[in-house]
Amino acid sequence: MGMPLTHRRFTVDEYHRMAQAGVFHEDDRVELLEGEIVEMTPVGGRHVACVIRLTDLLSSLAGAAATISVQNPLVLADHSEPQPDIAVLRRRADPSGAWLPQHQDALLVIEVADTSLERDRDVKVPLYARAGVPEVWLVDLLADRIEVFRDAQGDTYTDRRSLDRHSTVTALRLPNVAIAASEILG
Repeated sequence: MGMPLTHRRFTVDEYHRMAQAGVFHEDDRVELLEGEIVEMTPVGGRHVACVIRLTDLLSSLAGAAATISVQNPLVLADHSEPQPDIAVLRRRADPSGAWLPQHQDALLVIEVADTSLERDRDVKVPLYARAGVPEVWLVDLLADRIEVFRDAQGDTYTDRRSLDRHSTVTALRLPNVAIAASEILG
């Protein structure tokens, strides 16, 4: 008879202390999801190109209205610190010094998915909803579409739309950000 496995969930603070203690190598691609340290999936050329396109588009359209954070941590709760492909953040009044963005700083989170689609949709999107992130775009490179999630209620979004490459996607909290889906999908 085997012993039941016990899982230990880590907090964001413990996760940071492990990083400071050198538990992770600087090149390790990991994130904290629901207290579990999860290895991030490798990214391919289409993923990289899409993130670069989005970064360029959002930087020019959002201008001084927001800060674009690319593949950096976003603290959602005591046990979750994902690294979204892009987080569009409220611009800080004082940009100097250290800053670890929190969920309330996020205006829009974008995940680009090819190999990570199931994790992004089934794990990360509900975490963003639970944290109250107002809008998430899930760029599905395999299906050639963008899923838009809005109106967080618990761990789900009640407004969910699927846009094809002939659509235009607009940012709820940034009215000047309207992008042709074909520009995002490439």
